[in-house]
Amino acid sequence: MATTADFRNGLCIEFNGDLYTVTYFQHVKPGKGPAFVRAKLKNLKTGRVIDNTFNAGVKIDVARVERRPHQYLYKEENGYTFMHSETYEQITIPEDVIIGLPFLKEGQNVEMVVHADTETVLGCELPAFVVMQITYTEPGLKGDTASSNVMKPATLETGATVNVPLFIENGEKIKVDTRDGSYVERAK
Repeated sequence: MATTADFRNGLCIEFNGDLYTVTYFQHVKPGKGPAFVRAKLKNLKTGRVIDNTFNAGVKIDVARVERRPHQYLYKEENGYTFMHSETYEQITIPEDVIIGLPFLKEGQNVEMVVHADTETVLGCELPAFVVMQITYTEPGLKGDTASSNVMKPATLETGATVNVPLFIENGEKIKVDTRDGSYVERAK
């Protein structure tokens, strides 16, 4: 048990029968009336963000959540199979808990977010940036445009499509942001 004084960004709490993480909070002490805490909570299962106000000092249930290193092995009919990097234990999870799924490739390291008490997988997070090879893109011709920020679609080795600048060609490796699927830079 904790109180609202223990709020911090990233804290996992049990609220209304679900697990939430605190994404934003603010302690408010009005001139008149009792103090309270305004918070934005993100549901760990659905990803939905809600606003809630807690009275100051209210007891909250803190959930124990662990981040565990895993490596992606292969896809099956019933989900995706991962192996724990230290214990070599394998688990299969459904695709709806994988964040950044279009950029997942075999052998890639990820972090599993696991509820420690129930051993339930809450999410699978890819690294923020991954290096991918372009399998197909239309050739960009010099002088096609007057502005320098024109993009063209490119298909990656996983089958995902990303918009890249005109100078990128087939076979090149690029860095991609897995959170929003955007091109970052050429890979070195």
